[in-house]
Amino acid sequence: MRKVSIFGATGSIGQNTIDLIARDPSAYNVVALTGGANVRQLAEDARRLGADLAVTAYEDCLGDLRAALAGSGVEAAAGQTALIEAAARPADWVMSAIVGSAGLAPGIEALKQGATLALANKETLVCAGKLVLETARRHGARLLPVDSEHSAVFQALAGEDMAAVERIIITASGGAFRDWPIEDLARATVEQASSHPNWNMGQRITIDSASMFNKALEVIETYEFFGIEPDAIEVLVHPESMVHALVGFRDGALMAHLGAPDMRHAIGYALHWPDRRDLPVERLDLAKLGQLHFRTPDERRYPALRLAREVMARGGLAGAAFNAAKERALDLFLERKIGFLDMAHSVEAVLDRFEAASGLLDVAMTLDNVRETDHLARKWVDETVIKRAG
Repeated sequence: MRKVSIFGATGSIGQNTIDLIARDPSAYNVVALTGGANVRQLAEDARRLGADLAVTAYEDCLGDLRAALAGSGVEAAAGQTALIEAAARPADWVMSAIVGSAGLAPGIEALKQGATLALANKETLVCAGKLVLETARRHGARLLPVDSEHSAVFQALAGEDMAAVERIIITASGGAFRDWPIEDLARATVEQASSHPNWNMGQRITIDSASMFNKALEVIETYEFFGIEPDAIEVLVHPESMVHALVGFRDGALMAHLGAPDMRHAIGYALHWPDRRDLPVERLDLAKLGQLHFRTPDERRYPALRLAREVMARGGLAGAAFNAAKERALDLFLERKIGFLDMAHSVEAVLDRFEAASGLLDVAMTLDNVRETDHLARKWVDETVIKRAG
């Protein structure tokens, strides 16, 4: 029986992971489930799967979680320290699906236990790629990608020599505004940005798809995970979201991974790797689909892609600064304090400020330094917005 933990259990990735595990409960011993404020869902899933431990990230939700778990035998805990302690509990396989940079520390702790870390939290590698990969190497742990694009690349590379890889192409739906006139983007609302044409995801990642900050993070993640040069990573807008990624080889061949837009495919591949098992996902009917479309993204519409390339060129802690600035700018957009296009302007201003502050991005990559960079970038976003408003 495999010991598994799910971090970010109440989000869309976590719920899809639970769906797969619940189909074969006798095969798994669920060590820990963690979530946010949705303690009702967290408790329900912990009871259903017989988890040893349920953790909410919010300490003020602990009373509600304990009440919801009363009589179940499931231990309840809350707060950041509890998340780290949950990650330190021995498990064979851990799903890292906490949204944002908050997933970094629990992921590193799981790697220290030698677990296989199924990585849906792209910020982990964006913020601290070298630290994460070195931690995995040192403790004999394994990283498996769960983002649909990186899972697709990983599958296309099975049995291949990375030395023969010429390029990696990751696809993007283009998000809610892919066909909008560029001049209309400044007036885009939170509600409009929160509607994805293909995927059913949480609000934050859906807005990140509309701005393509999500894809910018994935470009950096591709660079960190697969160790390929930045200029060998390409992005294509693919409205159908059926081709998740392609790998091009030096003999001119392209290996493409196709599948319906269902995250259970990538989750299931990581859950069962190195085997392939039956999954409850749609089988594509290519004749019915008929056509697939691709186009080069316009970086005037999606400046996040240009900023991602600047981050990779800069190195060091630039990824941590980029992600934190992006997360804070998104907070402000959701609070309706800045416009849709202001998110990219704010992130770029913060990166420029870090570049001007000699040495800040070149300090050793430790968890404490990543956290300090994160804190400073968020502060500088606020200062940038206040300055612009003044």
